[in-house]
Amino acid sequence: MFPLVGNVIRNAGSATLHHRSYCTPVVNIFDRNVKRLQRERAAKRDDVELYDYIKEEVGYRLADRIFDIKRQFANAVDLGAGRGYVTNHVLGETVQKLTAIDLSPAMLAQIKGSPGLDFSVREMDEERFAFEPDSLDLVVSSLSMHWINDLPACFRAVNRALKPDGVFIGAMFGGDTLYELRSALQLAEQERRGGLAPHVSPFTQIRDVGMLLNRGGFTMLTIDTDELVIGYPSMYELMFDLQGMAESNAAFNRPLHVGRDTLMAAAAIYRDMYARKEEGVSATFQIIFFVGWKPCASQPQPAERGSGTVSLKDLGKVMTPKGAGSSGCKS
Repeated sequence: MFPLVGNVIRNAGSATLHHRSYCTPVVNIFDRNVKRLQRERAAKRDDVELYDYIKEEVGYRLADRIFDIKRQFANAVDLGAGRGYVTNHVLGETVQKLTAIDLSPAMLAQIKGSPGLDFSVREMDEERFAFEPDSLDLVVSSLSMHWINDLPACFRAVNRALKPDGVFIGAMFGGDTLYELRSALQLAEQERRGGLAPHVSPFTQIRDVGMLLNRGGFTMLTIDTDELVIGYPSMYELMFDLQGMAESNAAFNRPLHVGRDTLMAAAAIYRDMYARKEEGVSATFQIIFFVGWKPCASQPQPAERGSGTVSLKDLGKVMTPKGAGSSGCKS
């Protein structure tokens, strides 16, 4: 997703292709082992809390959306829990038992939970989400699913594990995330090298999230988006913070080296195109929030075709009471 400059974990290999009989072939874009190592390294930093500002904010907003559902969940899972960005804000009055899963054991070891919450941790790759069918009431995921290679398969696995009328609440980075950094690096590399390299990995577009959730078997979807615009002294501080968040590039085809001249040119372009009014530069993080429900007979169902009793041309008469005229002061 994000650039990793001067710190290569392993050589980039060609993307692997797996064929499945029930779906189109899946191209593995991200190296999950590299992502695990990045999270382990970030979790072991002494100043790891300094880089949690985005994930803590989104996790808090996601936990608040759980509170908006007026029910108590007996069994829940935090998918891609990290350092507990959602788990640390969920109260025991809302969730009786919560299991936090993540690829990184070092991240899981730092989850504190909230007072009164019965929670446990379990090391598990998000791509291999495996729980008993119809065993969960709630699955929540915050800023983790953008690193999953096969989102439709993950959504189907979540849907299988949920009980009927179970809910899946999530947040993931959207397609406009870090468009400033992407543009600056592309322009600089095209100028200096005469070509482009994938320094910033692709993100899911908001128009695709609903389709993917429908393919996964979810209904009554609610999808909205928000943007966090954060200021940094320069492009270099932004990239340093992304590394501290464990959000460095983990794509198989990521470049192994970025020249100093390219970086200096990118920083100059970034400062020239996306400077803040006060000082420094801006970086945009687009957050896609979604809610999907597993189908159940007790859920509201659409009326049968042809059962309508009001014509659309009379809709204004129905919504506007008779005798209700315009009111207000006339000049």
